[in-house]
Amino acid sequence: MNILTVDTSTIVASVAILNEEKLVGEMIVNHQKKHSEKLMVSIDHLLKDGGLSIREIDVFGVVAGPGSFTGLRIGMATIKGFAQALNKPVVGVSTLEALAMNIPFADGIICPVLDAQRNQTYTGAFHFEDGCLVRDLADSVLEIDALIDFLKKKDEPIYFLGDGLPRFSETLLSACPKGVRVPNYLSMNRASSAAALVLERALKGDVSHYRDIEPVYIRPSYAEEHKQ
Repeated sequence: MNILTVDTSTIVASVAILNEEKLVGEMIVNHQKKHSEKLMVSIDHLLKDGGLSIREIDVFGVVAGPGSFTGLRIGMATIKGFAQALNKPVVGVSTLEALAMNIPFADGIICPVLDAQRNQTYTGAFHFEDGCLVRDLADSVLEIDALIDFLKKKDEPIYFLGDGLPRFSETLLSACPKGVRVPNYLSMNRASSAAALVLERALKGDVSHYRDIEPVYIRPSYAEEHKQ
């Protein structure tokens, strides 16, 4: 089963092709948010390098959010277009869940932190149990103090990752003595991590029709909140 997954939820643009046997390939560009220019080129390049045609993709995966509203729409529209044209199923995964998959088998709480602006974070909490990712906190948009209040109840090590760390890591690590900042190369979104979740769900038959999947924004945009 060949899985093609894209992640354009943050400044990182990433594409991966994965099957049950191996990671066929992955492309990551962590420079400027020009996903509309990068994404199709990256997909084409990766397919050619993997010796595959787009028709050989069995399931399309997409990181559905939360994250950049524009980025999410670009990734979603691309994957839905492929799925519609080829009559293939789609699997959407959480940005935060995919980030947590960057550090499999961590011995504590994994806390992805994305900068949601306005002194808020997109965040969640996870741990691994018998090799499987388990959720401890639903995807949320929280003030940093509210996240700290939740984490203070935990006795395990807490692993922080995500693009919110440049802004929030000092506050989080000061408030959480067992907190660990994950190295930068593991802290960014990777389509291969999302693809692992997509493959797992596809093998269980947990897939969607392209009409039934939409971006997950969690909160309204600033413009929507202030609409007269």
